[in-house]
Amino acid sequence: MNFFDDFKLETVSVAAGKLRLRRGGSGPPLLLLYGNPQTHVMWHGVAPRLAEAYSVICPDIRGYGKSLKPPASANHAAYAKREMARDMVQLMDHFGCQEFLIAGHDRGGRVAHRLAVDFPKRVRGLALLDIVPTIEHFERADMAFAMGYYHWLWFAQPHPFPETMINAAPDEWFGAHTSREPKGNDCFHPDALADYLACVHDPEMIQGMCEDYRAAATIDLVHDRESRKLGNKIQCPTTVLWGAKVKSAHGMIHWRYGRHIALLRSLALAWQVATTWLKKHRVKYWHTSKPFLFKLRR
Repeated sequence: MNFFDDFKLETVSVAAGKLRLRRGGSGPPLLLLYGNPQTHVMWHGVAPRLAEAYSVICPDIRGYGKSLKPPASANHAAYAKREMARDMVQLMDHFGCQEFLIAGHDRGGRVAHRLAVDFPKRVRGLALLDIVPTIEHFERADMAFAMGYYHWLWFAQPHPFPETMINAAPDEWFGAHTSREPKGNDCFHPDALADYLACVHDPEMIQGMCEDYRAAATIDLVHDRESRKLGNKIQCPTTVLWGAKVKSAHGMIHWRYGRHIALLRSLALAWQVATTWLKKHRVKYWHTSKPFLFKLRR
């Protein structure tokens, strides 16, 4: 399988530090932001296909992978999605991209959501995978949420409690964290798995990950409430996608929110929704959803 064969691996400096990324293809710029607990290499099965029509940029977001990792703090401000979004805007500035498309999954979807709200003139189109806004999750939290999204509450505990436990057995933690639904041992490409495990053995990455979730439970909610009060919404065409494995860990969006179209309408001024089963071979999944990304191009 092509593992970024035609992509350039590089490091780019932004105001807060350095970001690791891969870049390839030609066409309209497309920023891909991944989810927890992965790195940008999550996109290895998707990026080469998209690079046939787009200039694809896949960075590690702050706190994860081999990008910048600010220290833990009492207010977690360095890990606010607003700061992560600012990193991405500066990254796209570096490549001369005044307008661009974004596809974001999981944590990357939350960064993409905040970026589209805070920098509406920069984003031409947006695809959000497997998320609803952070504030909507917390305001609707119940026992099912606590069981399905237990790590949201655990990672958000005060530093260094969760870090100490994860750092004691990072391989075992990664295996458990990524096995909340049935999957084969070959789920991860060997090169991707090697990158993930190298990063989870870095205590600074584990700290950054936990700070991300602490920010979600504190300062990100402040920003979300401000945006809601001001009526700030996503301005660009938006596609929302989620998996439909009902009551599995990654079917939670469909199970809990799939019927709440009013909630999805609250995200953006122009939007469309699609559900799909997440297949083991992610290229097949993205082949299904690829037309949505092309539609955003117009």
